[in-house]
Amino acid sequence: MLSVCKRILRDHTHNLSQILKLAKADLVKTYRGAALGWSWAVIKPCVTLFTYWFALSFGFRSNTPITVGDNTYAFFLWLVLGITPWFYMNDMLVAGTESIRKYKYLVTKMKFPVSVIPTFVSVSKLMVNLVLLLVVMILFWASGHAPTLYWVQLPVYIGFSFAFFTLWAQFASLLAAISQDFLNLVKAFITPLFWLSGIIWRADTLHEHPLIQWFLRLNPVTYLVNGFRNCMIFERWFFETPLETGIFMGWLVLLWILSLWAYKRLRKDIPDVL
Repeated sequence: MLSVCKRILRDHTHNLSQILKLAKADLVKTYRGAALGWSWAVIKPCVTLFTYWFALSFGFRSNTPITVGDNTYAFFLWLVLGITPWFYMNDMLVAGTESIRKYKYLVTKMKFPVSVIPTFVSVSKLMVNLVLLLVVMILFWASGHAPTLYWVQLPVYIGFSFAFFTLWAQFASLLAAISQDFLNLVKAFITPLFWLSGIIWRADTLHEHPLIQWFLRLNPVTYLVNGFRNCMIFERWFFETPLETGIFMGWLVLLWILSLWAYKRLRKDIPDVL
């Protein structure tokens, strides 16, 4: 495993500039041919956010403001802070998993390092999400909620999210390159994962359901979404939730081991399968 880890690190170190160039190319390719170009990177998420806000506020009437101490946050701010990180997660669950299949010509024709492909796709999706997070920060400020000291944690949760889903893509993209069924299975679970992770409902109010609470503590998506909300709404430090943080670190270690295993077992078979 150590030799595999060294090889992956070497591939990333030697191709660092290529990772950034390919990440930019992936962005350009995504919005090429559209009259509004990169504007769709913001327009599409905004339409999605408006749809959820309208359905929850007027359909389900779940628009109760969030009160924390002397501060009151509109339900929309709480909602947007949960869904915005999910956009990156959703992109990585789909695009990250199928990244090697999408860029198979890099493997079959150019002999490009397989491990680098999921990474530049992750960087590409993160760039878009950082722009959206900046919009969210401006929205909070415009709503009368100026930045606080807790906001300095945002890079921590951005880093956690990037590490988790890049490792996920390193593992899942190799399996998806071998098996279309695995890719279809991942896509089938995305919608249940969204609805079960406390993204659009208060996961911290289920005190009478301990089993559900434990499921949410084990759910890395819930941890990340709650982390962003802790930074900008609930004003909690990440070390104030040691159990949840420890569980998330366990997920990172597990994905790191799985990605090394998948790379060692499947790397040589990928060019032939593709």
